[in-house]
Amino acid sequence: MTERESELIGLIHREVKPALGCTEPIAVALAVARAAELAGCPRHTDGDMEAEIEVSGNILKNGMGVGIPGTGMIGLPVASALGLVCGRSEYGLEVLKDLTPEDVKAAKAMLAGKKIRILLAKECSLLYVKATVKGPAGTAWAVIEYDHDRIVETGLEGKVLTDLRSGGKSAAEASSKPTPDYHLTVREIFDFAKTVSIEDIRFILEQRDMNLALAVEGMGGDYGLGVGKSIKENQLEVYGDDFMSYAMAMTAAASDARMAGCTLPAMSNSGSGNQGITVSMPVISYALRYGVDDESLARALILSNLVAIHIKGYLGKLSALCGCVVASTGSSCGIVYLRGGDYGQVCAAIKNMIGNITGMVCDGAKVGCAMKVASGVSSAVQSCVLALRGTCVCETDGIIDKDIEKTIRNLGSIGSSGMRSTDNLIQEIMLCK
Repeated sequence: MTERESELIGLIHREVKPALGCTEPIAVALAVARAAELAGCPRHTDGDMEAEIEVSGNILKNGMGVGIPGTGMIGLPVASALGLVCGRSEYGLEVLKDLTPEDVKAAKAMLAGKKIRILLAKECSLLYVKATVKGPAGTAWAVIEYDHDRIVETGLEGKVLTDLRSGGKSAAEASSKPTPDYHLTVREIFDFAKTVSIEDIRFILEQRDMNLALAVEGMGGDYGLGVGKSIKENQLEVYGDDFMSYAMAMTAAASDARMAGCTLPAMSNSGSGNQGITVSMPVISYALRYGVDDESLARALILSNLVAIHIKGYLGKLSALCGCVVASTGSSCGIVYLRGGDYGQVCAAIKNMIGNITGMVCDGAKVGCAMKVASGVSSAVQSCVLALRGTCVCETDGIIDKDIEKTIRNLGSIGSSGMRSTDNLIQEIMLCK
């Protein structure tokens, strides 16, 4: 393995990881759990504890209407209470995986006693959580910033214990850097996916196992809006028994389950379980439908995930642009690869996607996200088909540029800077309902 290959594999490990529940409320639960540990709070009781949590507008937006695994409830207050009652910070984005029915009862008692307060933080980054917990050892706090599982500061009784923002970095933190600093290109990603040793990337097949389990659960259970099930039930009369409807159904079913609070984890991408589902399930669906071998699937998933990570690097973890735009762009590339497409056709698929569904807004995490996921998958398959027949959105059209990297940067500028006022308006509308 070369040094550059090792670096890219490290990036994948950093951005593709298991997450139990929507990552915004889970980030809140993680911050609360870490503060509770420092405050000496006993687990599995509502006890004499209380917490105040300050969050950015984007965290609030994405935590208001999404199901919390194993509770049948939605929102940041219950996620915060569970972080206090049973969270373990060493589990990262699976912080609540030890949840029991007794913990849910304790969390509800804590909420009834008004021991949890959620506040909107001012003048902070787009991804920001500060949890302050009063417990037997005193008042402790933990701050998460920039990444959903990146605890940048902790403190107890007015004394800062750790502060990664001031240069006190751990070895792991010191080796981390923003995605744009990796100087990725679609050309390098495509070549890497084709040539890297299969033994070095076989781990990515865990994404298939984890997200496929979610899809099967969503298809068999009664979750959310039942988008995946409805597509499957109407395949013959409405959608047709083809690959597109199969991929839409499987991907949406996984999102149905996850957003409604299913207790199975998702293999996330760039801090989002829904993006991890959307970047992988259409590719996995193709492999299932047409009997693709594990090596080819692994290489397609590496391509899909890295393209999404590359594009997301220009957007930031949270924005007004729906993450399924980015994730389904990655999956379109993965399907192109499995169908024998070359580098030029992968670039065409990306341009077709950016020329099509750019502008789909994120109005918070919720069960309705499964509908957007299904739309993204439909566009991904359509973009792939067009690319493979030599059709690509022209550089004279809209934000598409002849250079693929400039096209990606254009999308990033629209989603991060151009839609900032849109994001503020969406938050204002949601908070005033």
